[in-house]
Amino acid sequence: MFSCNTSTSGHSTFLLTGFPGLGASHHWVSIPINLICVVSVLGKGIILFLIRTDPALHEPMYIFLSTLAASDLGLCASTFPTMVQLFWLGVCELPFNLCAAQMFFIHAFTYVESGVLLAMAFDHFVAIRDPLHYASVLTHSAMAKVGPAILVRAVLLNLPGPILLWCLLFLQISVLSHCYCLHCDPVGLACSETQVNSLVCLVSILLSLGFDSSLIILSYALILWTVLSIASPGKRLKALNTCVSHLCIVLIFYLPKLGLSELHRVEKHSYPALAVLTANLRFLVPPFMNPIVYCTKSKQILQGLLKRFQQKRVDVL
Repeated sequence: MFSCNTSTSGHSTFLLTGFPGLGASHHWVSIPINLICVVSVLGKGIILFLIRTDPALHEPMYIFLSTLAASDLGLCASTFPTMVQLFWLGVCELPFNLCAAQMFFIHAFTYVESGVLLAMAFDHFVAIRDPLHYASVLTHSAMAKVGPAILVRAVLLNLPGPILLWCLLFLQISVLSHCYCLHCDPVGLACSETQVNSLVCLVSILLSLGFDSSLIILSYALILWTVLSIASPGKRLKALNTCVSHLCIVLIFYLPKLGLSELHRVEKHSYPALAVLTANLRFLVPPFMNPIVYCTKSKQILQGLLKRFQQKRVDVL
């Protein structure tokens, strides 16, 4: 039995948690999770290939979509290795350094995705509110600044987390709540004071997810106000239809996070397996659903996909 008197910093080991009570069936339980990961990677790869190779898709909305796909791939790359390690290889140990690195990349890619969703909301707002000046507002030079700004913000907001984690003391072996490392998980297991860590985490969330979600809500309120001022019902419906795919992705991105937060506060200890499943779906559902939503709702992407498929069929024949 370890005590906090024998705690260490930087040399402790974290144990990943699978599905409680289903340890013997982890191989079977993980099959749908692994399939979702594979489909997500393939879907993102297809979208990136289409946008890169089709000049008709070199527009701001599709550039944002390619950035979103790239961040989803990064999120899959950050979480998938530990899932495979735990469910297929039965290895649950995660060294401190790897935990800190995984924590940084998971949160960084999450913040990048949130920033891209905000940029896409602004794109829709400008396209509906002032379509005549759309090309002059979202220029290539402006697009070249937005992407790096989103990335720099994500890095700066997440750097303090792993650094401050090194200042905490942990048991030589600590058990995490999930099959990956999030900031709140190891901080909750620390044997030393964590007020600074919690404050930094709160500020980071407010300046990223909180700020972005507030502006996204404001953007859609202004979009709705603009649409209601349109006299023609057909034009109203057409304007709203352009926002459906983005709105679906926003809900897919934020709702699992809110659900997991509520589950942790209310039912985590009563239904631990459900909490673990929800935590996994939090990072698996958005990358899985995003390509499906855009391929079904975007005519340009669907046409580009069909064109590539027809070209491949002709080449084979």
